[in-house]
Amino acid sequence: QVPYMLNQPLRYSSNIFQRFGFSSSTPQQNDKEVHEPKDQESTAHESNGEASKEDSGTEDLDLSKEDLVKLVFEKDELLTSKDEEIKDMKDKVLRSYAEMENVIARTKRESENSKKYAVQNFSKSLLDVADNLARASSVVKESFSKLDTSEDSSGAVPLLKTLLEGVDMTDKQLGEVFKKFGVERFDPLNEKFDPDKHFALFQIPDPSKPSGTVASVVKVGYMLHDRVLRPAEVGVTEGGPSEEPEEKSGGE
Repeated sequence: QVPYMLNQPLRYSSNIFQRFGFSSSTPQQNDKEVHEPKDQESTAHESNGEASKEDSGTEDLDLSKEDLVKLVFEKDELLTSKDEEIKDMKDKVLRSYAEMENVIARTKRESENSKKYAVQNFSKSLLDVADNLARASSVVKESFSKLDTSEDSSGAVPLLKTLLEGVDMTDKQLGEVFKKFGVERFDPLNEKFDPDKHFALFQIPDPSKPSGTVASVVKVGYMLHDRVLRPAEVGVTEGGPSEEPEEKSGGE
């Protein structure tokens, strides 16, 4: 009989449950009833908060005309100061850039000059050697021209000739080495005196030549590229006709 009763549907009314103290309502209904007043309270608080925000916003926006003018004036002053700062920074950047360009150009020029004139001191120390070789060559040639080869019984003439050829070859080779490194010799004979390239040792009275003409060269000069390595030591004429000044342009 027990299984039969379990399989049968319940036929008890709600009054039976209420008689023993049980409620016939479901828990879900009770929970719904409980949460409804809480939701109403939260919505009420939110509506009150929004109303307060709107009130405060209206108070903030409710500014006077003087306050607005003052605010605009402060903003203009701030923009003006920022523009001045930008101009100052731009000027500083341009100046720094120009200074860097000048430093780069100066460094490049100094580097090129150091390479170009690196042999200046060494070449200058060899100028006396070149002078001695040139002087020896001229003296040997002059002495060789005065010798009488028919009376040469000791065979000194061929030796002297060989010595002359050796001195000439050495002098020529030294000149080629000088030219290879930019050192060139110049002889200003019969040229106009130039104080930048010539050094006057004495004056020679010569009315046949214009005054200031190089009439004698004691030592030739040398140039290292476009720089005077050693000025030529010369004698200058005086007493001759002076050169006419160049005519000025513009019909003056």
